[in-house]
Amino acid sequence: MILKNELDYTKLGERLKEARIKKHMTQEELSEKIDSATSSISHLENGTHSPSLKTLIKICNVLEIGIDALLCDSLSAISSSYLDKDFEKLLSDCTVQEKKLLLRILEVTKKTIREQK
Repeated sequence: MILKNELDYTKLGERLKEARIKKHMTQEELSEKIDSATSSISHLENGTHSPSLKTLIKICNVLEIGIDALLCDSLSAISSSYLDKDFEKLLSDCTVQEKKLLLRILEVTKKTIREQK
């Protein structure tokens, strides 16, 4: 997999927070397990700091996730399963009418994108 020019630290932070919460862990608990300051976890989750590779590996080991789960938004070649999960999450709180409208918007957008190629 090839990295894009820049990492999306905001998305990385969102995915980190999601994974931490899924493990029922506080920022403080995670920071203790990776031997870091609680404020560091907060900065990472807010996308205001960039983690070192060593820190990312520690976090992934503690949260029992693959590093690609955190970096998938910054990878050029990403698994469609991540996109499927993102779509599912986006639509999870929509009404049937909202889903129908979004589907129509998506169909028109897709057609427009393909016509521009």
